[in-house]
Amino acid sequence: MRIVKNTVVSLHYKMTDQEGNLMEETDEPISYLHGGYDGIFPVVEEALHEKEIGATLSLQMEPDDAFGEYDEELMRVEPRSAFPEEITVGMQFEGGEEDSDDFYIYTVREITDDVVVVDGNHPYAGIAFQFECTVMEVRPATEEELSHGHVHGPHGHEH
Repeated sequence: MRIVKNTVVSLHYKMTDQEGNLMEETDEPISYLHGGYDGIFPVVEEALHEKEIGATLSLQMEPDDAFGEYDEELMRVEPRSAFPEEITVGMQFEGGEEDSDDFYIYTVREITDDVVVVDGNHPYAGIAFQFECTVMEVRPATEEELSHGHVHGPHGHEH
């Protein structure tokens, strides 16, 4: 079966930085709903279109293709008193701007007696990397998956 709109694609992937260091790799396949549902990077989805099981792909991903450029304005210094006592470096929380529907996942980068430094950038923002994948399975999406806009079951979303 070919990868076309409204198919579920399962794949193994690996991401390596420009020096060849492993950034991320799947142990189990991940699955996404193909056809513009934002389940995978658009440039990867486009490259996989019309491929079949067993197809491999190797793409150079620039920041604009993946996690975006690093945005200094998403680095914030907040008063220590705005956080719970048990906060630690690496903790994450959701936040946003007043009067905006946009939200970010902020990661705590530094804690002092007076301030907490948080970063709303994705950890891979601003990084170019190599994306390699192998297509493991392709199947038609179910009506429920199409109505929800994401994959259900193994390697997908569970309700």
